[in-house]
Amino acid sequence: MTAKAIGRNRRLVLATVVAAILVATAAVAITGAFAGEQKLSAGAFHDAMRKIWEDHVTWTRLAIVSLVAGLADTNATVGRLMQNQADIGNAIRPFYGDAAGDHLTALLKDHIAIAAEIILAAKAGNQSGVDDARGRWYANADAIASFLSGANPKNWSLQMMQHMMHEHLDLTFQEAVAQLTGDYPASVAAYDAVHGQILGMADMLSAGIIDQFPQMFHGPVPA
Repeated sequence: MTAKAIGRNRRLVLATVVAAILVATAAVAITGAFAGEQKLSAGAFHDAMRKIWEDHVTWTRLAIVSLVAGLADTNATVGRLMQNQADIGNAIRPFYGDAAGDHLTALLKDHIAIAAEIILAAKAGNQSGVDDARGRWYANADAIASFLSGANPKNWSLQMMQHMMHEHLDLTFQEAVAQLTGDYPASVAAYDAVHGQILGMADMLSAGIIDQFPQMFHGPVPA
């Protein structure tokens, strides 16, 4: 295969993956191409990353409500939440490769499955089950933090990633406990807090990727 053909294939793969990400998350435009390389709008990437992670906390909340109440939509809601974990894994594929995307997706699906275990154990009054699942939940968060820090240590220190992941779990746990105990104002307040927290995390991730791969972006980086 010629160098020109390899370049065309690389651009095609990148464009296809990015298009899939944006279709799955938001109608965000990918703009421009120059010097023979497909480049992404830094602003569009920033917005798409925010949308993916907003979906994460939104569908997590809906899953908490459905699991606590035993609603008929629980399976569909949890299924959509699991799809979001694949969307997040897909978002890093153009930069870190398929194996990395698959690994992050698997870690995040474990994150969701363990969270569901916590809720169901709490509903059943099984405190030992809650404690066991919570320990595995935080260990999973540390694994996610280690994976992300290893991919981009300049921008995502292990300490910072662990702090962000633990904060996310703390707020999500508060949200679930409030919902389980019928303290709905506190549940709503916890959701508002985790929503703001996840946007900060999304911005950190998009800024880190743009800084690590500047050749793949064009346009101003959102402040």
